[in-house]
Amino acid sequence: MAIPIDLSGRVALVTGGTKGIGLGITRALLEAGATVATCARSDAEPLSGTTHHLCDVRDPEAVSALVEEVVAAHGRLDIAVNNAGGAPYAPAADASPRLHEKVVGLNLMAPLNVAQAANRVMQRQQHGGSIVNISSVSALRPSPGTAAYGAAKAGVDSLTRSLAVEWAPRVRVNAIDVGLCRTELTDDHYGGDAGVAAIERTIPLRRMAEPAEVGRVVAFLACDLASYVSGATVACHGGGEPPVFLYAQQIPAPTP
Repeated sequence: MAIPIDLSGRVALVTGGTKGIGLGITRALLEAGATVATCARSDAEPLSGTTHHLCDVRDPEAVSALVEEVVAAHGRLDIAVNNAGGAPYAPAADASPRLHEKVVGLNLMAPLNVAQAANRVMQRQQHGGSIVNISSVSALRPSPGTAAYGAAKAGVDSLTRSLAVEWAPRVRVNAIDVGLCRTELTDDHYGGDAGVAAIERTIPLRRMAEPAEVGRVVAFLACDLASYVSGATVACHGGGEPPVFLYAQQIPAPTP
């Protein structure tokens, strides 16, 4: 018997939903039947079935206005996905306090802004809603060169657990710790095909994720199949990062 992910009639908001992992999430939700609103600081051509809104998610007032726009356009908000985030490489000793503040603002405070605004709507709805926070494996391990980002993502995982308790039973809140994922920037970021291949050899599944694979995890957490899942952090990282000592001791890593 097939077990479908059916989001027909649901309205979703995906921050940063027009490129990279966010685009994969948007497409997965559309494929499951949802109507999707995306937002970013820059304009973008919306996909069929979506609307696009300009918003700096670090600004609580702008976020409140965004959620009001989505509800005005679609009548409801059932799913909020906090995907917008990221950070430039900057050793912690050299990065300015202003950079650290911006990184934490985008990766921790912005998800809280969106979650608060979404929750205010969802608590009034008969069937509540679902919030999914896109976190990172950087929350689970050292994050040299992006220390503030890793700390912020660890904060997102903690925030997820707390909000799931505070906002139950109407609103479910979950997170996904995403590992390395192929996007339009992957080759440039990791030095082309050779660099990507070298990195992929360290991943137990021997490849980076595709954005659609993260999107399908979001769709599952947002649908009724996950109706008893809240406060969870789901690892979507291809098996994670094997301990370095395995290589130092020349113990074979998992084979393809």
